[in-house]
Amino acid sequence: MVKTKELVQTIVKGIQEKKGSGIVVTDLRTIEGSICQYFVICQGNSPQQVEAITDSVEETVRVDTGEKPVRIAGRENATWVAMDYTDAMVHIFVPDARSYYNLEALWEDAQTERIPDLD
Repeated sequence: MVKTKELVQTIVKGIQEKKGSGIVVTDLRTIEGSICQYFVICQGNSPQQVEAITDSVEETVRVDTGEKPVRIAGRENATWVAMDYTDAMVHIFVPDARSYYNLEALWEDAQTERIPDLD
């Protein structure tokens, strides 16, 4: 199994390939009872971009690490897609859904890293 930090870096790479923005990596390792080690949260400007980011993350992680997601939910409408890589969960939103669900606030006592958007 690939190391979790490498997995997270590869997920971010896949997001950036399709110009995903507002990338936040939340380290949940110190949070008791958390469902995984990391949340990676980002957004696309439209359902089409969310779908493209999802495909890019899936392909980039598979090619670079050999890992496949255990489950992908939300592809049907692509306003919020969740990808489960066991140790890392990827959440890809359209802007309205991201602000509505505000996942970052759920884990505000966890350490977060904001990844600068690529130009």
